[in-house]
Amino acid sequence: MRLIRRALFLLPLLPLSGCLVGPDYDRPPPATPPTPDYKETSDSLFRPAQPRDTVDRGPWWNIYGDPTLEQLAAQVDVSNQTLKQNEAAYRQAVALIRQSQSALYPTIGYTGGLQQSGRGTGSSTNSSSLSAGGNSVAQYSLGSTLTWQIDVWGNIESDSAAAQASYATLAAARLSAQSSLVTSYYSLRVSDERQRLLQATVVAYTKALEIVSNQKNAGTVSQLNVAQAQTQLEQTRAQLVAEGITRAQFEHAIAALIGKAPAEFSLAPEKISDKVPTVEAGLPSALLERRPDIASAERSMAAANAQIGVAVGAYYPQFTLAASINFTSTVLNTLLQIANAVWAFGPQLAGTLLDGGSRAAQVEGARANFDKTVATYRQTVITAFQQVEDALAQQRILEEQERVQRVAVAAARDAERTALNQYAAGTVDYTTVVTTQTTALQNEQTLLNIRLSRYTASSNLIAAVGGGWRDSDMPPPVYIPGEKTSRELKKKSWWPL
Repeated sequence: MRLIRRALFLLPLLPLSGCLVGPDYDRPPPATPPTPDYKETSDSLFRPAQPRDTVDRGPWWNIYGDPTLEQLAAQVDVSNQTLKQNEAAYRQAVALIRQSQSALYPTIGYTGGLQQSGRGTGSSTNSSSLSAGGNSVAQYSLGSTLTWQIDVWGNIESDSAAAQASYATLAAARLSAQSSLVTSYYSLRVSDERQRLLQATVVAYTKALEIVSNQKNAGTVSQLNVAQAQTQLEQTRAQLVAEGITRAQFEHAIAALIGKAPAEFSLAPEKISDKVPTVEAGLPSALLERRPDIASAERSMAAANAQIGVAVGAYYPQFTLAASINFTSTVLNTLLQIANAVWAFGPQLAGTLLDGGSRAAQVEGARANFDKTVATYRQTVITAFQQVEDALAQQRILEEQERVQRVAVAAARDAERTALNQYAAGTVDYTTVVTTQTTALQNEQTLLNIRLSRYTASSNLIAAVGGGWRDSDMPPPVYIPGEKTSRELKKKSWWPL
């Protein structure tokens, strides 16, 4: 009992080999501190036409007011296979935490056996002379072992941060898939608008060809005018056919994003609103709390920092508390009597004196890996600000461009009508009509392209500011058992950022 008391006295010292040797984690600051406002929002001329000051958490795509899009976006979380991969990776990371935590508790094992032994009698050539009776001895054994090695604090800390990073990676993948869905959806809808425009143009050009053909038959125009009208009509028909390919590709992309085979998915054509919602980016300082990829990079830093402690801990001895008890008897009924017991109990110490610089190299490598994660984190922050600024600029400039392009479309259609009237009056040739009609069609298509760019810019801006995600959505870190460690972690408040 005196030995047991001495061993128990050593228990509070066991965690010291793994939890006090690593550097404390303090999140490194970004390469450049966030400015009070974004560069693109400082333009006093920018006024959102349809402001959406705050993006709802979760279904941020509801700002578009499109029921079909809302139904499709809801399926991304359920059926997208890329998200399932990231979700499985997160569950795997959580399982690694539980695996590391299991080492904090004693491991109890057991053994048992029955061994029949004896020796032969009589002639060695007579196999039946082996006695199965009085010279045979049965030996029963039963035992148990207990080992407790507490040297995994750094691993738990690292695994906990890695699991949080995996969770943030899952959130980033979800946001990316949702943004891709919105972009593909509106690309398809704009393709529908192009098809309607081209179909209406084919009808108009067909009618124009009939008129020119009748005039040629009447002898008032030449075959050249008929050839020009025919060429213009067939070129437009070719564009209409090509647009069918474009639409099909976007439909297939949407099917893949919601986890369906293209053969089992289709979308009927629908009109879209010509009013594209705009969003505000909020404060730059809030971006650090709203981007899941930034959170993932920050948690990777924490995991790498913990691995430095693991590497440094290899310099210190490992403490193991071991106990065993074994019962051995030739009589089963008396097996568990104390007289048949052999027991052992006591702490063990193991360490390395010389390793040729292996541990030093591991520490150096761990520190270099931490520096790499710091650089990755800072670059992620810089890229995030760039993406927000890009999307803000696109949102602002494209809104102005669409306004100007609408004026250009109206002017081109007016020129087309004037040219047709003058051609009917015989004051211009048909080449002028073809030119004005082609210009009007091109301006209509440009307007549709700008509208698609505005939808894409709004989706990109929402994704760039993190959608509806907040760092408070992050699961809390695993607090390691032990009075000092738990108190330090709670005081440091790893999360939120």
